[in-house]
Amino acid sequence: MISFCIPKGIIKMLILYLNREYIRRKNHPKHQLHERLHPNVSQGCQGGCATCSDYNGCLSCKPKLFFVLERIGMKQIGVCLSSCPSGYYGTRYPDINKCTKCKADCDTCFNKNFCTKCKSGFYLHLGKCLDNCPEGLEANNHTMECVSIVHCEASEWSPWSPCTKKGKTCGFKRGTETRVREIIQHPSAKGNLCPPTSESRKCTVQRKKCPKGERGTYDHSCLKTSKMCTKEYVGCKVQTLEVVILKDGA
Repeated sequence: MISFCIPKGIIKMLILYLNREYIRRKNHPKHQLHERLHPNVSQGCQGGCATCSDYNGCLSCKPKLFFVLERIGMKQIGVCLSSCPSGYYGTRYPDINKCTKCKADCDTCFNKNFCTKCKSGFYLHLGKCLDNCPEGLEANNHTMECVSIVHCEASEWSPWSPCTKKGKTCGFKRGTETRVREIIQHPSAKGNLCPPTSESRKCTVQRKKCPKGERGTYDHSCLKTSKMCTKEYVGCKVQTLEVVILKDGA
């Protein structure tokens, strides 16, 4: 058996070199950036790595973890995570669980062909990210989705109000009656506008006696008789007049 004796000075130099190399790698900007992005993931074969490379990081992951390639500058580093980061979707295979990047216009996705949230400037519709919404739909700038157009809906008309004039329901022959309705569904941006919520029409005042002190106009038709005129005009008692018809020569 042949043995070799290594001088202590060489061993000390080797240890110093390895320590300096470790510190240099630890303080490298790319390494620090990686630690800031993934504080719970260690490089090399630490953390969730099953196999690794000092230069490329993880090459494969431990069971149930997802493998994702992360670009740091011009370099790609393999990382093992418990779930895929935003902008990626996870796929489980027999030999590896892999994170794949969503499409360029998609912020988060369920799989390659189904987006769940679009990037700014795009509208989500049936898992796709669109510049403009299809015909029959409109863009909701709050949720950034294509939604159905909502048209205005109004309730049924109320019954017509009593026939009035100047706020009174008697003392006049003609008046106005009104009916109203309510808006039960306001329209969206492209929906049909709401119709009027009130309308009025001319009407005939009902014949009824006025309350004491409320008198309408005189009924001049009673001037055609020489008798005492006590006729009621549209239900309101008018002033009693005594009319005398003069004969010729009287």
